[in-house]
Amino acid sequence: MSERGDEAVARVRELTNGFGAHSVLECVGHGQSVETALGIVRPGGAVGRVGLPQHEQIPSTTATFFDNVSIAGGPAPARAYIEELLPDVLDGRIEPGRVFDRVVRIDEVPEGYRAMNEREALKVMIEF
Repeated sequence: MSERGDEAVARVRELTNGFGAHSVLECVGHGQSVETALGIVRPGGAVGRVGLPQHEQIPSTTATFFDNVSIAGGPAPARAYIEELLPDVLDGRIEPGRVFDRVVRIDEVPEGYRAMNEREALKVMIEF
């Protein structure tokens, strides 16, 4: 799905027969992505926020309050898992590359961000 903003909300509502999604993961933290997440969640649903918030306030608080939407989130506790998982990655037992669909060198990082922004890539890996 490549739609954004109001088009994304309309598309999700269409796919869910007007109900919206029960569980939504907001992974960006910017205004439009937060508003989209809150627009596609169904009443009684939940929004998990893992994107670093770029704004002090969450929009649509009155609507989400009366729709009984749960909003929670925080940073991923990556350090809690790294000692256990990194050896598996390095030994090839876990392949994190399945998440990445583009590889860039360190001097191409701006291009990687542009590709994600333009929906040409989902997740970019930086190769050193």
